[in-house]
Amino acid sequence: MRRLCFALDLIDDAALIADYEARHAPGAVWPAVLAHIRAQGVAAMEIWRTGDRMVMIAEVAEDYPRAVSAPPEFAACEYLMWRFLRPLPHAAPGEKWVTMARIFDLGGAA
Repeated sequence: MRRLCFALDLIDDAALIADYEARHAPGAVWPAVLAHIRAQGVAAMEIWRTGDRMVMIAEVAEDYPRAVSAPPEFAACEYLMWRFLRPLPHAAPGEKWVTMARIFDLGGAA
């Protein structure tokens, strides 16, 4: 397993942020979307937010991302999520979550 971290911004609108959070509450994410994420090799995933900035932490298999067919619900979810998001300025066109680089590790700081 390895850990990956990603960053993304939300549109700075309290109602949109509340809606985004509600769509990620326990039991709210479509089961087919969760199954697809797991099938790609994601063992654990958390999204953290402060203001309009989000960080996603994912524990993934060594062969992540696995080439698996996405269910129709996944494309619908991706399309829906774009209404909440403001990609980072240095994101590639069409890129939502931008991979972060680890710059410090307490375990290796001695």
